[in-house]
Amino acid sequence: MTDKILIANRGEIALRVIRACREMGIPSVAVHSTADADAMHVRMADETICIGPAPSTDSYLSIPAIISACEVTGATAIHPGYGFLSENARFVQIVEDHDITFIGPSAEHIRTMGDKITAKETAKTLGIPVVPGSEGGVGSVEEAKKIGASFGYPVIVKATAGGGGRGMKVSRDEDEMERAYLTARSESKAAFGNDEVYIEKYLQRPRHIEIQVFGDGQGNGVHLGERDCSLQRRHQKVFEEAPGPSISPEERAHIGGICAKAISEMGYRGAGTIEFLYEDGEFYFIEMNTRLQVEHPVTEAIFGVDLVREQIRVAAGHPLSFTQDDLKINGHAIEVRINAEKLPEFRPSPGTISHFHAPGGLGVRMDSALYDGYRIPPYYDSLIAKLIVHGADRPAALARLNRALGELIVDGIDTTVPLFHALLREKDIHTGDYNIHWLEKWLEAGGLE
Repeated sequence: MTDKILIANRGEIALRVIRACREMGIPSVAVHSTADADAMHVRMADETICIGPAPSTDSYLSIPAIISACEVTGATAIHPGYGFLSENARFVQIVEDHDITFIGPSAEHIRTMGDKITAKETAKTLGIPVVPGSEGGVGSVEEAKKIGASFGYPVIVKATAGGGGRGMKVSRDEDEMERAYLTARSESKAAFGNDEVYIEKYLQRPRHIEIQVFGDGQGNGVHLGERDCSLQRRHQKVFEEAPGPSISPEERAHIGGICAKAISEMGYRGAGTIEFLYEDGEFYFIEMNTRLQVEHPVTEAIFGVDLVREQIRVAAGHPLSFTQDDLKINGHAIEVRINAEKLPEFRPSPGTISHFHAPGGLGVRMDSALYDGYRIPPYYDSLIAKLIVHGADRPAALARLNRALGELIVDGIDTTVPLFHALLREKDIHTGDYNIHWLEKWLEAGGLE
């Protein structure tokens, strides 16, 4: 397969990759900043190496430091996890130029799908349905108003290089367009160094549905169903499930088949996710993530596959180990993202874990790098754990989630666990009657009070 894998990441996703490596008999190397010297991924890896000070720009985002770490340790492959450099085409090109295997797609595919306008054009070419919108970047307020009038309001102005909800503004009529356009450009420039924006029709009550795809770079591609990620706050997912409660088997086969065919035609290698807005029985492409998703465990649960293992296999040149006919859905899975945040403000809450107890039992998985006495540093994302449950059906999974949350103990800091206790008391959650706006409206109405 490969001699040694360096994980260019931290926290629970670094642990996830280390565990896959260990099961496959492949030595692992953990990189870390000075702030993460005592982190669990550092303790668990076969080798470790410090790559810089606490700020991520000087450590986990430092391409020279990561390449040097490979040379020092003799690592022959890099797994990027998610976030940080996982979708940085320049990084991938540099990795490959140093004869190091990148466990993920090619630089070309990352570059193509990383730009929102190019990705949309590519999706159209591949037969993937898209949201009506501008053909390319929009260069002025006047042009933006003309496009808004042609599609009919509301519309949404989006950064072409955007992500995580930044550089996105809704305009509900012509009077709002100038503010939305200028604000989106300003935010995009500040966040991504690129102020180009485009415009799409704004759907009123869509769900966020994403299709997990996998290709081996040899013309073979499959889909592993969908995940519903509609419960979001400020465009950040908090609750994900598979299969989607609103998607029929016929719809799944239809849109999944389109996505699998597209992946095959692209010659795509590795894991990817094609994301859609779904409303009134129609799917509209919004973006493709060319990496492993945070929420990949719910897909693993219902299909019984190890996506990280498969990433490592295809990166080493092996064909997919399963076909579309091999993939059968078994039950229902739910993941909740547990952040170190103080409610109801969702303010970051770093600090020392005085006591940690992970829930267990049938159908419960806890992906976390926490341990008693661990100090959560203030420099990185606030995600500290993912609780995943699997049941025979959706009601069973919700019941298991409720039970597992009751067993979970994270003392010493504030977390978002109370949010999920509160959500499980809501009828709409149990019926699956929600969309991408539901959570924010519920919070504004005092759902946590």
